[in-house]
Amino acid sequence: MDSLRSGYDWNRIMTMRRRYRKKADQFVVAVRLDLDTSGFTYRKWGSEQRCKPGDWLVDNQGDIYTVDHAVFSKTYRRTGLGTYVKTTPVWAERATRAGSVATKEGQSHYQSGDYLVYNNEDGSDAYCIAAAKFEAMYELAE
Repeated sequence: MDSLRSGYDWNRIMTMRRRYRKKADQFVVAVRLDLDTSGFTYRKWGSEQRCKPGDWLVDNQGDIYTVDHAVFSKTYRRTGLGTYVKTTPVWAERATRAGSVATKEGQSHYQSGDYLVYNNEDGSDAYCIAAAKFEAMYELAE
């Protein structure tokens, strides 16, 4: 984590980070990779991503990606056969310049104006989402 902190004024960033929740009508279709496999790798978000055995394969309105098993279990609730909603809040901020963020699956690259999103208030378990997509899926929770 120290390597991620270098060069940033984290106190200033923390004041810009706000709490959001997924809009009620935003669901995903997902299936757990519960197979005898060592997992797989794929390219997305400008880098190689890793899916481990037990992780979830998610279809989020046509955007396909994987989510770490522990994270999915903690943050999503089943609503029907293969459908899930995110029930926990996220903390997010607009990126002021292009960069990349380390995720549980690999590196994700973002552009200035995209959202840096964190499943945990302390800024851990990060990922990034394009601004238009984030604003369509999330609303302020405050």
